[in-house]
Formats: sequence, structure tokens, C-alpha cells
Amino acid sequence: MGFGGGHQRPGMSFGPPVTPPVVKNLLIGIAVVFALQLLTQNAYTNVFAVQPLRVWQEGWLWQPFTYMWFHGSFMHAALNGFVLWMFGSQMAMAWGAQRFLRFYLLCGIGAGFIIAVWPYVAYGLGLASAFGLRTFTLGASGAIYGVMLAYSLTWPDRTIMLIFPPVAFRAIWLIPIVFGMTMLMSPNGNISHLGHLGGVIVGWLYMRRHGRTGPLFSWSQLKYRWRRYRMRGQLRAVRHEEAARRRKRRNDDRTIH
Repeated sequence: MGFGGGHQRPGMSFGPPVTPPVVKNLLIGIAVVFALQLLTQNAYTNVFAVQPLRVWQEGWLWQPFTYMWFHGSFMHAALNGFVLWMFGSQMAMAWGAQRFLRFYLLCGIGAGFIIAVWPYVAYGLGLASAFGLRTFTLGASGAIYGVMLAYSLTWPDRTIMLIFPPVAFRAIWLIPIVFGMTMLMSPNGNISHLGHLGGVIVGWLYMRRHGRTGPLFSWSQLKYRWRRYRMRGQLRAVRHEEAARRRKRRNDDRTIH
């Protein structure tokens, strides 16, 4: 995944120009923990991953804090590290190390508690079975999704270019598009969509509290965008009708020999 600048940065570039020390240290932390997982053959991974049953019924309250440092595979760790480098570096340079680290940890830990709480809520409401209480979740994706949200709200008009598929779009659509891609790749698989959503929710609340969401998602803006969408649809319909009338006139004017 690469991205190019919008109004703020003309041209295209792959990745950030600089990797701040705070991002480097986070990447080193992810790599070191994953190396320890390999050395211990994942013997202790489930102790630190989030399992709702153990968090609330066995008192393993550290799990929402530790799960985000462990990963299920090399590709899992590498992809999270890549996205952290891609978008986190920009945010760390804009916010500073302390604020960025606080936001990253808040999104990850907040998502961890949502992962631990929601299965009980769903089970109590009859929306899910007790199986979800025993499911293990690990990985930094909740924190990563929070970072992607912050990026998309800070620079909504920047252009992001996916490597595969080669599609360009504005940064404001980053979260919906990535959500859609993960749902298509693993609708019922081992991807924690709840963890992703948890990171987005916590990141949104943080950004909203600090006035960083702007008017983009205000009620008036949503109504304005809906009206504009309908007007564009009506304009397209008028154009299609006009084009159809022109084609009909051309056909009527033809002389058949």
C-alpha cells in the first residue's frame, strides 16, 4: 500500500519521508515480542491474548493491555508493522511522540476491553453463543485502525494508492475501504473485526473530544452530502435521457438504402 499527497503534498511517494523514533521503537517492540513467541513456540501466547472468559471470570485483567504486542503469524506482525510505519510516522511527526504514543496505546487497550466485554453483551442479548467467551484475540490491529482513522481525519483530501488492487482514493475513505476488504477476505475467518471496530470507536472518541474530527461528520454535513449525492444522481439521469434522445434523433434521421 502506498499513498501520494493531495493538496498538502503534490506528487506521489511511497511511505513517509522520515520514521520517527517512537514509531521505530514500537516496531522494534512488535518484532522482539514476535521473536520471543517463536523461541518459546507460542507456549505463553494465550496467557497474554484476550480471552473474555479469563479476563472477567479468572481475573486475567492484564490481557487487554498485553494482547496488542502478540501476533498470530509473521505476516500478521509484518502487515501491522507496515501499516503502522506507513500512517503512524505521519501522525507522530504531526502530533509529537508523547501524544502519538498515548493515542496508539489508548486505541489498542480500549479495543482490548471492547473485545473482552462485547461477547458477554452479545451472549446476554441472545445475539451470540457462549463460544465467543472462549475465543482468543491478539494483535495490534485495534491500535493500527485507530492510527488510520486519525490519519484519514487529519488529512482527508490526501490521495492513497493501493498497490493491490491498484486503486486510488481520498484518505477519508480509508477506514470503510479497509473494513470492506477485510470483510471480503475473511467474512467468517480469524480476523477480529470487533477489534478493528473497537480501535476505530476509541480513536473516534479521542479525536472528537479533542476537536479533531472537524465538521466532516456533523449532521449538517451529512445532510449536505446526501442532498449533493441525490442531485448528482438526478443530473446523471437527465444526461442519460438527453443522450438517449440524441441517439433516437440520429436513428430517425438515417436514410436506409
